[in-house]
Order: sequence, then structure tokens, then C-alpha cells
Amino acid sequence: MHYVYLLESLVDATKRYIGVTADLRVRLSDHNAGKSIHTSKHRPWRVVTYIAFSGRAQAEAFERYLKSGSGHAFARKRLWLRP
Repeated sequence: MHYVYLLESLVDATKRYIGVTADLRVRLSDHNAGKSIHTSKHRPWRVVTYIAFSGRAQAEAFERYLKSGSGHAFARKRLWLRP
């Protein structure tokens, strides 16, 4: 399985990250350990939502979509938790 995941900083809820991985537990641990330059400044992180795909290509395509303009709008409306 391959996962597209949405992270939110526990320090600053306005900081969010979208990624793709085959091992969600290890990837979250890496983010929280500061192993990613894109997320190290705003750790710790929590998983808000994840979506599982059977194929890597599908997961990567969905991640690209979520990072696009219409994908941001979709994620904001459907995937990010609202207070």
C-alpha cells in the first residue's frame, strides 16, 4: 500500500504538509525527528488524514493533485479538520 498523508504541526496549526509514503509510521517518525528539511522547523507533527492506494503511481498522482490549486481547495473543504 502507498499512502498520501496530511500533516499538521502541533506547535502551529497553520503549518501543514502533504506527502506520500509506503510506510506511514516510519515517515511520521522521520518528520518528527527532523529528518525532512521541509518539516523540521515546525515539529512535532500529527497525521490529520491519510488515504491508501494500492499503486504508487496513483498515490503520487493524488499527492500532485492535492498540491495544485483545485486540490488545495478540495483538501481544505474535505480533508483538513476544522476547529
